[in-house]
Amino acid sequence: MKTSKTLNIVIVLILFICITLFLKSSKLNTIKQHTDTLKIETFKNYSIKNTSILPDILEEVSGIVWLSKNTFACIQDEMGHIFIYNTQLNSIIKDIKFADAGDYEDITINNQDAYVLRSDGLIYEILDYHSKNIKISKIKTPFTEKNNMESLTFDKQNNRLLLTPKDKDLGKKQIKSIYQIPIQTKSFDTIPIIEIDLKSKKLETSKSKKIEKTLRPSAIAVHPQTQDIYVLDSKNLKLLLLHSNGEISKTYNLNKHDFSQPEGITFSTNGQLFISNEGNKNNANILEIELE
Repeated sequence: MKTSKTLNIVIVLILFICITLFLKSSKLNTIKQHTDTLKIETFKNYSIKNTSILPDILEEVSGIVWLSKNTFACIQDEMGHIFIYNTQLNSIIKDIKFADAGDYEDITINNQDAYVLRSDGLIYEILDYHSKNIKISKIKTPFTEKNNMESLTFDKQNNRLLLTPKDKDLGKKQIKSIYQIPIQTKSFDTIPIIEIDLKSKKLETSKSKKIEKTLRPSAIAVHPQTQDIYVLDSKNLKLLLLHSNGEISKTYNLNKHDFSQPEGITFSTNGQLFISNEGNKNNANILEIELE
């Protein structure tokens, strides 16, 4: 009897200790989860002002250009079409075919002319893209599929196209360059206008085993007022603000819950910033962003 009573006490003590440890562990996990949530919220240096859900045909939207209030030119990476999309009507108001199926990654527009970048570096020039009699030509670059081209924009002030590789550059591994194609000559300039140092301390959180993957541009855009260049990195979920001399002025960390796969960036004429996301767990969308 005495042995049985002692055994029961031991069992009760063991149960008490186990329950106490479980409760402490649960409390610590709750605190950790709360802390992680705080970290996610406090590291944001941007806010989302508006969200526009894109239709199914733009589920793989890969590039956007702001045209006018509520209207964007969009491409998706499997079809040689420019889709003119109205966010207020939630509808595609025009569909312009310029090529057969392919891997199209970005679009930019200069007045009535559109330019679309294919992943192998080939650029389609669609003159007078709004008309019924569009004229299509091609601009060749030194890039190939190994460079994985996704970024193209028009620099209005200097009347030139700007592009940068996502992966391998034409020069040194520790440099990611931005190149130009003057509209007048439509000839690729092998001398970069900007060289981004991938060893910069401002890119430390993105350091990769392969230095060239420290920054993997998925889109670029020029601010219409400041002329600063914005580089979007979908893989590392970052947005870089570059001065014209290539210096990284500021880095914005993008929350994965807001940006499932950011592939397109554009500014309105008054400097409103828009970023598009391909559909992943969420629907494809265009977000209006306000940076701090």
